[in-house]
Amino acid sequence: MSRKSRRNRPNPERQGPQADNASQASRRRRGIVIGAVVAVLLAIVVGTLLYKGDRQQASQGAATTNHDPLASAHSPMLGDAGAKVHIVEFIDPACETCAQFFPLVKQMMAENPNRIRLSIRHVAFHDGSDYVVKLLEASRKQDKYLPTLEALLASQAQWAPHHTVQPDLVLQAIAGVGLNIEQLLVDMNSPEVAQRMEQDRNDAVTLKVTATPEYFVNGRPMPSFGEQQLMSLVNEALQSAY
Repeated sequence: MSRKSRRNRPNPERQGPQADNASQASRRRRGIVIGAVVAVLLAIVVGTLLYKGDRQQASQGAATTNHDPLASAHSPMLGDAGAKVHIVEFIDPACETCAQFFPLVKQMMAENPNRIRLSIRHVAFHDGSDYVVKLLEASRKQDKYLPTLEALLASQAQWAPHHTVQPDLVLQAIAGVGLNIEQLLVDMNSPEVAQRMEQDRNDAVTLKVTATPEYFVNGRPMPSFGEQQLMSLVNEALQSAY
């Protein structure tokens, strides 16, 4: 056999270990991929459980204090005061998701007349939202809260571009509500408005509300966030109460 043919001849002593190493590497890669998938799934499950436990712990812990942060007698309320299903919503008027969810809540209330009431709590997480919260609270003095809120949510994209409130545009957005703007601006800086805002901020901290909208239905927080989760929680409360 020529040297050339020897050089071209496969070497079984090298080929065997190379194939074995390739097989081992392939198994290791599969193991890494499977491990990564399992880790992601575990993270999702643990995250959901932690969110649910955290919300429930906050709600239950608050109930043991002298002040119940969900007892919102000072807050605007929509619906029948005797309704057995009570939704407490923490809302930032500059929050896009809040504007998207509000029609859903109103729809559930319309489909269940006199069975659902809604208490609205204000928090200001976005830049300049405190100005709008003051305005909303002041509008209550003129019995114009709901039309003011609806006008603001409907035109939110105009007066809060990129989640930054433009006060002049806010006033333009509510021009058709019928408010006495001069009186409104005075009432915005009243001690009563400041006290209500402080109460809502403190209760949000107690309940660990860090994002909006946040809902509690008959004292129960949503297990996770979403339209279906909210509707399911409300339907469970309706079935239990009626």
